[in-house]
Amino acid sequence: MVPPFVPLAPPGAVPPGAPSAAASPAPIRLPELGPLAPHAQDPAVTDLLIDGAGALWRDAGHGLEAVPDLPPLDAAEARRLAVALVAAGGRHLDDATPCVDVRLPGARVHAVLPPVSTGGPLVSVRIAPATPWRLVDLERLGMLEAAQGAALREAVRLRRNLLVCGPAGSGKTALLAALMAEVPAHERIVTVEDVAEIVVEHPHVVGLEARQPNSDGVGGVGLAALVRETLRMRPDRIVVGECRGAEIAELLSALNTGHDGGAGTVHCADPDGLGARLEALGALAGLPPAALRAQALAAIDVVVQLGRSGGLRRVERIGALAARADGSLVVVDP
Repeated sequence: MVPPFVPLAPPGAVPPGAPSAAASPAPIRLPELGPLAPHAQDPAVTDLLIDGAGALWRDAGHGLEAVPDLPPLDAAEARRLAVALVAAGGRHLDDATPCVDVRLPGARVHAVLPPVSTGGPLVSVRIAPATPWRLVDLERLGMLEAAQGAALREAVRLRRNLLVCGPAGSGKTALLAALMAEVPAHERIVTVEDVAEIVVEHPHVVGLEARQPNSDGVGGVGLAALVRETLRMRPDRIVVGECRGAEIAELLSALNTGHDGGAGTVHCADPDGLGARLEALGALAGLPPAALRAQALAAIDVVVQLGRSGGLRRVERIGALAARADGSLVVVDP
């Protein structure tokens, strides 16, 4: 039986009608958020967005909703807010660098300035849970069934390589963190992210984060280079927070050279489109489709597809990669 869609609430939250559980985690406190700060302190909120007109939107587990009690920010106020948030994370946002991702304590911030933004400044704040996710939390919330949780725990125990797929906001990072929390305590996990946001409840996790080039366009360190660096760090598990470019080739290569038990995420709306998505990413790394398919089939053992509808999330399918008669990739039942 497929579980109903449910909000991805914080680990301490309790679904409607459920018995009382642990208290909700303490809200984050980010002074740089300015007028957004009161909404960030709501433990149900996962996203805060400023649109081009300066209006605030929030996602508290039921999809995006306009916040009427905050007057729209004018363009100058929104720009000051965006610049302050990015500066607090040690990066710069200006006319020369108008699009920036940055990590703050308890949140990830993305900002875009005009004219790249066709309206006013855009600010997107993804708020991390104060308590790291565990599979038991996601099972309790109905994001996955107990049988699915058992299958995923077994995959982690057997050091299967996992690829978590789904559309934006479907819970890929939350599920990835929960899966890695099942890794035995004596193993070393190395995470690689464009902007660090994976929080894993595990005694030995180290992280690498991409670096933005300076104002002269030098000094940047991309995900593909960081994945190569992990191979020199004695990893037991390599985790790439989101494969969106040439780093897919480095990850597949690493998983094919004895680094079993790794994981990554890919944006993909449905499993039928995963093969095309992987081939597109492989093309960015110069991999022809046949080479990408061969690498993916050898490297990826388990595919977990997530879905989201109306702001609610669930595990829709757990499968494996296979090749059709024409060589293209498809997700099949294990």
